[in-house]
Amino acid sequence: MANPLHPGPTKTLLIVYHSMTGGTRQMAEAAAHGAAAEPAIRVRLLPAPAAQATDLLDADGYLFGTPENLAAMAGLMKDFFDRTYYPALDQINGRPYATLICAGSDGHNAARQVERIATGWRLKAVADPLIVCTHAQTLETILAPKVIGKD
Repeated sequence: MANPLHPGPTKTLLIVYHSMTGGTRQMAEAAAHGAAAEPAIRVRLLPAPAAQATDLLDADGYLFGTPENLAAMAGLMKDFFDRTYYPALDQINGRPYATLICAGSDGHNAARQVERIATGWRLKAVADPLIVCTHAQTLETILAPKVIGKD
């Protein structure tokens, strides 16, 4: 369905994320807000447990957001990929994707895990992973709600 304010066809961006302390959710919401400002983009923002293979098939591009948990992507993001990998295999080849990581210390392994799955789907990375490091290294700071600023 075309956007009447934009002469070209509307593309759908699917943002799938999981967040335990709010940091990744804030990143995903900020990305959704920014993408929605483009008239030719329809944004669907879904928490990982709600996202299904049909959501992947219906989208033109993807943004995957996950916290880094124990140097890995969050379990509920892994669950999303486990549930949707084979139903979407060979049906979403070549579509663009990017990754958001909310990390306590590093985030690169979580980003690599998402990249390996995206490679299997034959998706095309359109940006390097955006890794926001919160430096939460104590129990108190790890469990505290996160506030991701504009800088």
